[in-house]
Amino acid sequence: MEHTASLPGYVREKLAELDLELSEGDITQKGYEKKRAKLLQPFLKKPEGDKVKSTPPPPYYNVKNANNSTNHGNINNDGVIVSSEGYSYVTEVPSLSSSQQRHSKKIDFHQQAAMSLSSAPQSGNAGAPGYENMRPQGGAVGDPGYQNTREPSAFQNQQSTNNSQHRQRRTQRKVTHNEKRYHSEVRQEAVQQALAALKGRPKPSLPMPSKRTSVLNRSPGCNDELDSSTDDESIPEETISPDKEYNYPRDHISNSILPPEPIIKPPIRESSMGSQQHARTDVKQNQITNQKYTAPNSAPERRPPQNLPPLPTSEPLSSDYPPIAYKRENDFSDKAFKQKQYNAPDITQFNNAHRAADRVTRYVNVSQNELNETDANGKWKVSAKIQQLLNTLKRPKRRPLPEFYEDNDIELEIAANTKDPNAPKPEGSTMTPVQGEQLSIPAGLPRTLECALQRYGTNSFKSPMATVLDPNGKVTTTLTYGKLLSRAQKIAHALSTKIFSKGPEQVTLKPGDRVALVYPNNDPLSFITAWYGCMFRGLVPLPIELPLSSSDTPPQQVGFLLSSCGITVALTSEACLKGLPKSTTTGEIAKLKGWPRLQWFVTEHLPKPPKEFNVGNLRADDSAAAYIEYTTDKEGSVMGVTVTRAAMINHCRALTMACHYTEGETIVCVLDFKREVGLWHSVLTSVLNGMHVIFIPYALMKLRPSSWMQLITKHRASCCLVKSRDLHWGLLATKDHKDISLSSLRMLLVADGANPWSLSSCDQFLSVFQAKGLRSDAICPCASSSEVFTVSLRRPGRGSCGFSPSATGRGVLSMAALSHGVVRVDSEDSLTSLTLQDCGQVMPAAQMVVVRSEGPPVLCKTDQVGEICVTSGSTSASYFGLDGMTNSTFKVQPLLEELEQPKDGNGTVNIISKPIGEDFYVRSGLLGFLGPGGLVFVCGSRDGLMTVTGRKHNADDIIATVLAVEPMRFIYRGRIAVFSIKVLRDERVCVIAEQRPDCSEEESFQWMSRVLQAVDSIHQVGIYCLALVPPNHLPKTPLGGIHLCEARRRFLEGSLHPANVLMCPHTCVTNLPKPRELHQGVQTAAKLSSSSGCGITDTGVGPASVMVGNLVQGNRLAEAHGRDVGLAEDCERKPQLITGVLRWRANTSPDHIIFTLLNSKGAIAKTLTCSELHKRAEKIAALLQERGRIEPGDHVALIFPPGLDLLCAFYGCLYLGAIPITIRPPHPQNLNTTLPTVRMIVDVSKSGIVLSIQPIIKLLKSREAATSIDPKTWPPILDIDDNPKRKYAGIATVSFDSSAYLDFSVSTCGRLSGVNITHRSLSSLCASLKLACELYPSRHVALCLDPYCGLGFVMWTLIGVYSGHHSILIAPYEVEANPSLWLSTLSQHRVRDTFCSYGVIELCTKALSNSIPSLKQRNIDLRCVRTCVVVAEERPRVQLTQQFCKLFQALGLNTRCVSTSFGCRVNPAICVQGASSAESAQVYVDMRALRNNRVALVERGAPNSLCVIESGKLLPGVKVIIANPETKGHCGDSHLGEIWVQAPHNANGYFTIYGDETDYNDHFNAKLVTGATSELYARTGYLGFLRRTECSQSASLLDETTPSVASRDSDTESLNSISQLQLNFSNVSLGGNSEHSLVGGASNANDQELHDAVYVVGAVDEVISLRGMNYHPIDIENSVMRCHKKIAECAVFTWTNLLVVVVELDGNESEALDLVPLVTNTVLEDHQLIVGVVVVVDPGVVPINSRGEKQRMHLRDGFLADQLDPIYVAYNM
Repeated sequence: MEHTASLPGYVREKLAELDLELSEGDITQKGYEKKRAKLLQPFLKKPEGDKVKSTPPPPYYNVKNANNSTNHGNINNDGVIVSSEGYSYVTEVPSLSSSQQRHSKKIDFHQQAAMSLSSAPQSGNAGAPGYENMRPQGGAVGDPGYQNTREPSAFQNQQSTNNSQHRQRRTQRKVTHNEKRYHSEVRQEAVQQALAALKGRPKPSLPMPSKRTSVLNRSPGCNDELDSSTDDESIPEETISPDKEYNYPRDHISNSILPPEPIIKPPIRESSMGSQQHARTDVKQNQITNQKYTAPNSAPERRPPQNLPPLPTSEPLSSDYPPIAYKRENDFSDKAFKQKQYNAPDITQFNNAHRAADRVTRYVNVSQNELNETDANGKWKVSAKIQQLLNTLKRPKRRPLPEFYEDNDIELEIAANTKDPNAPKPEGSTMTPVQGEQLSIPAGLPRTLECALQRYGTNSFKSPMATVLDPNGKVTTTLTYGKLLSRAQKIAHALSTKIFSKGPEQVTLKPGDRVALVYPNNDPLSFITAWYGCMFRGLVPLPIELPLSSSDTPPQQVGFLLSSCGITVALTSEACLKGLPKSTTTGEIAKLKGWPRLQWFVTEHLPKPPKEFNVGNLRADDSAAAYIEYTTDKEGSVMGVTVTRAAMINHCRALTMACHYTEGETIVCVLDFKREVGLWHSVLTSVLNGMHVIFIPYALMKLRPSSWMQLITKHRASCCLVKSRDLHWGLLATKDHKDISLSSLRMLLVADGANPWSLSSCDQFLSVFQAKGLRSDAICPCASSSEVFTVSLRRPGRGSCGFSPSATGRGVLSMAALSHGVVRVDSEDSLTSLTLQDCGQVMPAAQMVVVRSEGPPVLCKTDQVGEICVTSGSTSASYFGLDGMTNSTFKVQPLLEELEQPKDGNGTVNIISKPIGEDFYVRSGLLGFLGPGGLVFVCGSRDGLMTVTGRKHNADDIIATVLAVEPMRFIYRGRIAVFSIKVLRDERVCVIAEQRPDCSEEESFQWMSRVLQAVDSIHQVGIYCLALVPPNHLPKTPLGGIHLCEARRRFLEGSLHPANVLMCPHTCVTNLPKPRELHQGVQTAAKLSSSSGCGITDTGVGPASVMVGNLVQGNRLAEAHGRDVGLAEDCERKPQLITGVLRWRANTSPDHIIFTLLNSKGAIAKTLTCSELHKRAEKIAALLQERGRIEPGDHVALIFPPGLDLLCAFYGCLYLGAIPITIRPPHPQNLNTTLPTVRMIVDVSKSGIVLSIQPIIKLLKSREAATSIDPKTWPPILDIDDNPKRKYAGIATVSFDSSAYLDFSVSTCGRLSGVNITHRSLSSLCASLKLACELYPSRHVALCLDPYCGLGFVMWTLIGVYSGHHSILIAPYEVEANPSLWLSTLSQHRVRDTFCSYGVIELCTKALSNSIPSLKQRNIDLRCVRTCVVVAEERPRVQLTQQFCKLFQALGLNTRCVSTSFGCRVNPAICVQGASSAESAQVYVDMRALRNNRVALVERGAPNSLCVIESGKLLPGVKVIIANPETKGHCGDSHLGEIWVQAPHNANGYFTIYGDETDYNDHFNAKLVTGATSELYARTGYLGFLRRTECSQSASLLDETTPSVASRDSDTESLNSISQLQLNFSNVSLGGNSEHSLVGGASNANDQELHDAVYVVGAVDEVISLRGMNYHPIDIENSVMRCHKKIAECAVFTWTNLLVVVVELDGNESEALDLVPLVTNTVLEDHQLIVGVVVVVDPGVVPINSRGEKQRMHLRDGFLADQLDPIYVAYNM
């Protein structure tokens, strides 16, 4: 058994380095394990004796006695003792290295348990003066909230022995990437108390998201093969027989046996252990009292959940998951750690053979074991999870929704920024400007920087100016003042003589030109020489970072800055030039994205300047620019801050005075020397004073965090420039502390002293290093900004300046008051206090005020937080090239508000503001206030401020709280980004953290739920999104910090790739519109109506709709007619039997080719003439009669692929008088889902016989088919190619009112229905279509659609025979094989009319988008096409048709010819664009009015506008009205309601097997309750509206002449709202009814100015009712599709009032979690709905029917039955 303490020193150092590499992410977990095992190999062979047993637990565990109970201690295998609450208290990273933590099980359990039985914990500071132990003693002793401040008495006597070990062990502490982030211990305690307080409340468990196994394997360190979505309440218990033993990977046992506070229940099995095992480690589960966390209704004696990864079982996994081998990781002990009796995982979900992603048929394959998944409660796994989510949401919220329902944005805005009447108000007097001391320039200080360099370079040329350390910590090169001077002169001379070619012209650099300085962070010496070279030449340097690696931020923002500054030359070093990205072809330096073309100039190896070259004779103006420094704003745009020469030298003088710099001092600099504090001190002020700077590159700091302290000790440095993270890192490097002496240090400048976490790092650093000579007055926090430079600085030594010597201060402030912008002192022990330290006083010669951060710059009150503004001779001058922003930032005149008394004494008191003086102040971007004695307190920055529901929160404060949520072992300390995003008019807080690689799924969720609670209770603000990303995934700044803007940008564009996401919109979003409530009168009407309507309730039959002639209160009633069929020739007027027509055609034109079938190559596969069709039909009739014994009126099922056999079989049945039912054949690749549907239709239609072709008959009887349908149970099956013995006698005579065929189809809601079509309907439908589309024998019509139901069937089989035109048939599956097939056919056969489906349009648009040039080469010309009708039963898909038209316009397609038809179950063709009708009209309606069942017309491009296009033109003989689906009242024009249709070709009722036609009876004979109450209509089941429209022949968009209605009109107004439109349309006033104006159709052009357009909005059954409003899924889906380019398809449905969004991810599985926040944001923003569940699935999972419509109900069933195999399921809280 090894303790690292017993290892030799060199091994310990190597181990520490390894740990550091792992924590930095420089080495993989696997490589780490390997190297570590190798290192420890020689020391592992020592025998383990009794001494092991007596090893005390390491002193960094806060061992607590669990309520003095006599249980055997709740001990994790890590030795982490657990209190009865189920917390584990571990300091953030114990000094044991992480892997040791994970692998070593050193302490015998009984031994440790015995220790934990010691008496109640008492106070005592354990161990070395570690920085974790800083909490002041005292306070609530029994509180479980402290980390490591108290140890049980059992440890007191061991302390002395442990101290040395403790110190040694700290050497292995992980040093994490803690870029300037550091947490306050006070906060830590507050967080723990807050969490403890919350713990008392019974908490419903939040469901944990489900991840697919492969995603789990990808996410850091998770080998748990967790079931895709399981939940412990709904899983049958199973046990493994005790003889099976499994070896667990060690980290699983250690990390997951303890469920720390199961707020979120992980998806795990219930354990089923016998009590006999309590002596084993399993004891710990039973100790954790489970009562507190189970949902309130569960009995306390439930077994606690067993938090272990499921074990591998012998069941085979499906083909896509390789069997998992659980291998043990390197083990230090030889004993195998065996565990018995855990449950086998449920792998049933993957047992089905791998499903092909076939959309059309996806989810009926529930294998047997899945059916048994439901337990006694009968709940599905998913449903249990959603139940949990619902219970969570039922919890009363702290902030109720404001009570209002409003459509418009102003109200949403007001709701987002509520004013709290109880908010504290500032009470102090108005502040006065604070003056810094007078600037006294020491005698002999050089006049300018150039003079300084010349003086020191000649007089003391050997004294060192700068030294840089190499990555090993050795001093490599020192730059003396002499060398600096000569090199800078060389550069200045070279730059003045070098000629750069800028395109054709030659240019030299003139004084005042701007150049870029591009140097790596480890080469300050070249940077300084180049900087002073530019100074000597009068050039303006702009130092920039060079992103060398792809993980850095995109450099294009910097490129914009370079372009705007007009920079063409970049100075760089040779080494840096070599590292620049080169172009592969030319080998030259590649042009970076967004960058201008640069000339690179290397500043080394330059010739000596000639004797006469004198740098001193350049006299630059003081107001000229000296340099430009880049800075970024909140949104991430990069700006250049221009600094004048006067400001630069003044600032150096002020720093010299404030810091008491003298010549020859040594400074150590850890900061970035290219900008801000690092640049001002180490490059500029140091040269002015002739000081020596030692630079420590960031790479060395990562490797040896204490190197800066060692340098101070070695060089006796007097000043040091650091950030608080360097103090923190230095504290952790305890092994180096013994040799350090900081007594020479007079100033330790903390550059980010303004951050809330800097206070505790300063305090702890001082407490540890005071013993090493550090003086308390040496620590100098300062505040700075690029605009103001140094805002304030605590003076070193304190005594010499004019302020009181003891001028340091700290304030304990109330965070709640700060969020309202007010300073209030809080008590020390308050949970919600923030402790701030001062940032010193105002700089010499500067004047400071604090002004309001919003609105005009009015002076703040003394107790008010505002933005700090400074005026002095040493601030920046402007943002380069941005005049507007410059004026608002650099030219601020603070205003003083005064009350003006009215003259006559009785008027109102006015507030007037006047400037306090002439001076212009500069905004610093820092928020704060001035304390007593002129001390400056900074409590945030303008960029880090988040205003959530009217209260201000500082990102840094939230980071501090997040960091204090222990245990920190789940995430990396400093790698946290907090920012806000604007969603639904308010800012929402997002927290992104980097997760450690060894953190399991449950642990990270445990941690996330604690963070939510901590932030909520301390800041009273909800976190909207909390995400964990894999290690090193947050974008970095060049010095290793987090690049916040870039992280935010990636988050918003969906390229951050988080490993875990928790969204909490339900608790954060409090400004949703109030749900609508029904009016009283309407509710009763709604109750009376029996229909399953969609909840349209606001047009009840009431006084508003009193009938006035044919108008409702001046508004037309919604009614429209197609033209009269009577205008056609006489033969069309009387109905004809289709069989008679066919026989007539066979006699009169026997050789006329009537059908042509094409194959996938576009070649003619088969043709049929009229006589061939007639003969084959006769033959099939004979076959049916002879072999099938079919009588007239019998039902025959036709199962054929799209083709000519289907036609012949159909007419064969009609000849016989039998009733055919066409059925789509089953899909050979997907039999087990498609075959049951086929069988169902055969059964439901009562077909006595099946007619088909040989391949399909074989398929029906195959072995594969037998698994789902027994082949013996089919009715008799006939082969169409069999020959009958006799000829068929004669065509049966049937009546017009007998059934011709049954039309079966499955609706999008999954309802299978068959409608009965009589011969009369069939004949009138054909007549109507023939008339509208002008079809006659010489026409060619191309059809590319499915011939099984609706209009597709009519076009394919009936209309060609009726009108005799030539039909060119293309089966849609052929187009999948050859996407250009349909278009090339149109071109080749010069087709004028074509009918297709949306599936075909989509396929062409997607597959051919890049092939237009090649199609042109093949001479494909679409100018011949006159009408292209998309056959659909839904709202026309405007976007898709527009894309299609735009794409193929290039091939001559006239965009006006594409239109959509509308048909439905009750009538297959209501609207079809005719041959001579005008193009479809578009209108824009307000989406928010639509969801309240109103139609409000708006202009194109208006917010919330939705483009709706009319569905073709009404067919001749069709009459359509709009009725309220609930009340059956007649609606007015432009009102939303159900479309009712009256036509001779309506279907004649449903044919259903169950005979329950009661419910659907009124679908075919509905009557209005107002108006013409005697007429019968068929109800289409679709919502829509009618609108009188001008037939514009030109512009398809809303014409300027159409007045738009105000986008909102209330329920009562909407009746009148459209009436003003009528004034424009003279026809309306002439003849109120549209019949007169439309009679004559095309014949009379004057009459065709107006027509009634039918606009379909969506199916009644599909409407989603949420929060009292009605949404159409397509609208939500369109929003979701737009939110990320990787979303291939999307479908939404509701389940128990939760909105579920399913998105198909067309990309890498690692991108799945990017979609969750984006989907949630988009739906909130566009529809004001909160998404409850986001399911990310593979492409092809959303099922789609043959018409290209989504089967949302199938999808829902598949989701609830857990058959989707999702990549990720996120449950939004």
